[in-house]
Amino acid sequence: MSYAIIGFGKIGQALAHAFARRSIEVAVASRHPPEVLAPQARAIGPTIVATSLQEALKADTIFLAVRSESHRDVAKALPSWKGKTLVDVTNSQAPLEEMDGLLSSAFVAKLYAGAKVVKGFNHLGASALAADPVVPGGHRVVFLASDDEDAVAPVAALAKQLGFAPVNLGRFDEGGALVHARGATWGPLIFQNMFKKEQ
Repeated sequence: MSYAIIGFGKIGQALAHAFARRSIEVAVASRHPPEVLAPQARAIGPTIVATSLQEALKADTIFLAVRSESHRDVAKALPSWKGKTLVDVTNSQAPLEEMDGLLSSAFVAKLYAGAKVVKGFNHLGASALAADPVVPGGHRVVFLASDDEDAVAPVAALAKQLGFAPVNLGRFDEGGALVHARGATWGPLIFQNMFKKEQ
């Protein structure tokens, strides 16, 4: 399984720290050329590899850590997203009418036609996401939601590998609504930094 992070701002770098902590290789790319990202990628760890956007898009599982208004452009980068799993870590407060009345991750799934889309890791701020998720007696929770049930299991497995405790909220418009912003209203689980005791 290969991984990539598209977007290398605060959230993209926080995710990179999570991968580096477990020595898991991940490609990182943004609108900037790879040589611009390379020094920061190297500073995070040797398994963080700065690449071009096209190279990063070859990964099986891609974390979308871009501004919500950039989704339309990124979605055009591949002719088909079939076979890709996309983890939407963005929070959009755009009016629902701008997203065809859909929650933002459902709109993302429509834009990236053919991909399996999972909402995840978006409820944590950058500092919490970058911090070690393993604490005495437990693990930091990451909430996952998807309209594609089969897509959640591999993302949950990766979250566990990274040291998090994944919690599946179900479909976007059901439990997933708890981690979506709707217009100016944040879902009640956004920015909740929770821990789950080891079973």
